[in-house]
Amino acid sequence: MMRANAEAQNRTIDPVAFHLTGRRTDDGSDAVEGLQPALLAPYRELTSLRYDFPVVLSEEGIHSLTGIVNDMLQKVAPPGPTSEQLRKMILRLEREIRRLLAEGVRGTLSELWDRAADRLASTNGAEFAQTVRIGRAAIEVDGPCIDCDGTAAASIVGHVWQGVQNEKMRSFRAIVSRLALKLEDILRAEFIRSPAGRSAGSLQASVGAPHHALFDFSAMAGLLPPALAADALPEARRRRIEWALWVLKRQRFFPVAVGHGRTGDIAEPYSFRFENCAEAVGAFRARLADMVELVKAMATAELEITGRYVDERHDPYFDRFDASSLSAKDMGLFPDYLVVTVGSSAADNAGLLDALAAGLPLKIAVVADDVVEHGAAENGRFTFGLRGTQLAGMATGLGEAFVLQSTSSNLYQMRDRLHAGLAFQGPALFSIFTGSPAPQAQSRYLTSAAAMQSRAFPAFTYDPSAGDDLASRFSLENNPAVEADWTVDTLDYADENLQRTSEKIAFTFVDFLVADPRFARHFVSVPRTAWTDKMVPVADCLAHGAAASTDRVPYVWASDAVGRLERLVCDDKAIAAARRCLEAWHRLQESGGVHNSHADRLLAREKAAWDDQRRRDESLKVEVASAAPIASPAAAPAPAAAAEAKEEARSPDEPYIESGRCSSCNECIQLNGKMFAYNENKQAYIADADAGTFRQLVEAAENCQIGIIHPGKPRNKSEPDLDELMKRAAVFA
Repeated sequence: MMRANAEAQNRTIDPVAFHLTGRRTDDGSDAVEGLQPALLAPYRELTSLRYDFPVVLSEEGIHSLTGIVNDMLQKVAPPGPTSEQLRKMILRLEREIRRLLAEGVRGTLSELWDRAADRLASTNGAEFAQTVRIGRAAIEVDGPCIDCDGTAAASIVGHVWQGVQNEKMRSFRAIVSRLALKLEDILRAEFIRSPAGRSAGSLQASVGAPHHALFDFSAMAGLLPPALAADALPEARRRRIEWALWVLKRQRFFPVAVGHGRTGDIAEPYSFRFENCAEAVGAFRARLADMVELVKAMATAELEITGRYVDERHDPYFDRFDASSLSAKDMGLFPDYLVVTVGSSAADNAGLLDALAAGLPLKIAVVADDVVEHGAAENGRFTFGLRGTQLAGMATGLGEAFVLQSTSSNLYQMRDRLHAGLAFQGPALFSIFTGSPAPQAQSRYLTSAAAMQSRAFPAFTYDPSAGDDLASRFSLENNPAVEADWTVDTLDYADENLQRTSEKIAFTFVDFLVADPRFARHFVSVPRTAWTDKMVPVADCLAHGAAASTDRVPYVWASDAVGRLERLVCDDKAIAAARRCLEAWHRLQESGGVHNSHADRLLAREKAAWDDQRRRDESLKVEVASAAPIASPAAAPAPAAAAEAKEEARSPDEPYIESGRCSSCNECIQLNGKMFAYNENKQAYIADADAGTFRQLVEAAENCQIGIIHPGKPRNKSEPDLDELMKRAAVFA
C-alpha cells in the first residue's frame, strides 16, 4: 500500500512516461508496497478456506484433508438440521489443523487431530470433546499431514515414488522367492538320494527332537537301498544351481522379506535416493555388474527349474551375457533412481538432460522456487531460466522421456499423472514450481497457483507410452481456460459511489509479477483522479502490437491489506516479459492441439478452395440460365431440351432437385437421410417427399450451396408456420 502522502506525490508521475521509461521519483516515495493482485485478495487468509491442501500421505496414496473430513462427515453427520452442530464442530477442528500446519507444526493426521482438539477443548466444553472422539474414530486413513510449503513437492514425489518401488518390491520378492525355493528343492532332493542324506544322522535330523527316542535311526538307514550314482546331479549343474541360489539370496537391490534376515557378512540394500544426477548416474554404473549377474542368475534358475538348460546352447550365451543383453523388461524389475534437486544450476541441468537422453532408469524431480529469476530484470529483461519452463520443454524434445510440469499447488490434482510418470519404464522428469520463499511474498500455495493461472508456469505432461503421435502423448489438462490466452475471473468491488459492481478481468503474467515484492519497482500506483481513457487493462494492451505506445497505458488491479483497490501502471519491461510468456503459452497450446497453426493454415486453404469451387459453380449456373437453346424444328429434341421439357411437365407443387448439377456435399442427406438420397452417380434426389416436413425441404434449399433444391408446396396443410415457410420457399420456386 502507498504511504499516507504517496497519493499526492504520485500525482507528479506521468503514467505514460513511467510506462515508456520506468523512471520513478528520486526519493522513492512512489514505492509500491504490500499489494497483491486483486483477484487473489479473497484468498489472503488460507487457513479459513477449504481447498486441496493440506494433504495426507498414507500407504493407500495421497488424500486431501478436505476430502477426508467430507467423507467422515458423511458417516457421522449426514446432511440435515440434526447434524448441523456436529458438522460445525468438526469443521472448526479442521481449521485448527490448518492453523497448526501454517505455524510450522508437523505430524501425522491423528497427531495433529489430537493436538488441535487439545487446543480447542478448553473453550468448547464436553460436547466438543465427544464430537472429536466420534470424528477421530470415523477417519479411515492416517499418515504425515503436509501443507503446501517448500518441502511439499519433494515429499509428495518421494511418497509416490516409494509406493511404486514397494509395488516393484512385492513383485520382485514373489519371483525371487519362487526361484530360490525351487532351486533349494532340487538340491534337497539330490541330498536325500545321496549317501549322506540316507545316513542315520540325517534321518534323525529330519524328525523332531521329542520323537528321537521312538525310532532306531541306524536300523532305518540300513533298510534304505543304497544311493545310486545316477541319482546324483552332474557337478556342473550343481555348481550352477548353487551359484544362482547364492546370487538370489545376496542381492542388494531390494530389502529381504520379513523372516529372511541377512547374515552379518551381507551388506545392506542399496539406496536409490540422490540429490544430484551425477551421484545417481555413478551409482547406476557401479551397480550395473550386480544387476547383470542377478538377471543372469534369475534366467539360469528359470531354465534349471523347468529342466530346459542345455549346456551346449546356454553356456556360450551366458558367458557373453553383459549389460547390453539387458532388456527393458529386465530393467523394469529393478528400483528406479530418484533424484530430487532444489534450485539446480545450469551445469546440473546439462547433466540432467544427458542422463535423460541416455535412457537410464532415473526419476528426476527439479524443484524450483523461482520462475522469473532473481535479478534477471536488472539487465533490462525478465528471463525464464532452465529451472522454469525451458527445462521441461527441452526434455520433451528428447522424445522418449516422461515429462511432467506442474506447480506444487496442483500436485494433488495431478497425482494420477505423477504416479504414471514414476511408474514409467524409462527416464522421467518432474519440473515443479513451489512458490517464492520471500517472507514478504504471499503464501507458497497462492504463488504457485498464480504461476499456473498466469501462464508463467503452465501444467503439462508428455507420456511416450500413451501413443505414437504428439496428440496422444502431450496433454495440457488441469490448466484453466486452455483455449484462451489468459484466465478470466470476476472482480467484485465498490465503485466511487460505494455501489457494488463486477468486472471481468484477465489474470496475466503482469499480475503474477505484482505478487512478487522484488519487482515492485516496475509498477506505480495511479490515483483515481489521474485515470484517463488511455489506461487499458494489460490483457488488452498485449492483444495489440509489440511496440510501446503513448496511446495505451497498461494497468492491473491490485489490492492492499484491507481490500482497497488500486490501479498499477506497469513499465514496458513488464509488458515485454508478459508478451514472451504469452508466446511460450502459444507454443504449448500448439503442442496440445489448441490453435495449431498448421491445422489453421490447412483449414484456410481448404476453405479458399471450397469458396473458389462455389464461385465457379455459381458462374456456370448463370451461363447455363442465360444461354438460348438453338434447334431445328424438324430435328429431334436435344437431351437438354428433353430435360427442359420434362421439367416443364413437372407440377410446380412437387419438390424436386436438379440432380445433374449436384456437387455431393452431403448437407441435405445429413438433414434427412430418408427424404433425400443419392442416385447411382452419387447425386442427390428426393427419394420420399413424405418422409420429412416442408420445413426440412425449405431448410435444405436454403443450405444448398448451388441452389438446386426446389421445395414445391407443402403436402401437410396442418404443419406449423406454413405462411413463413411459403415465403422462404418462393425464392427457390
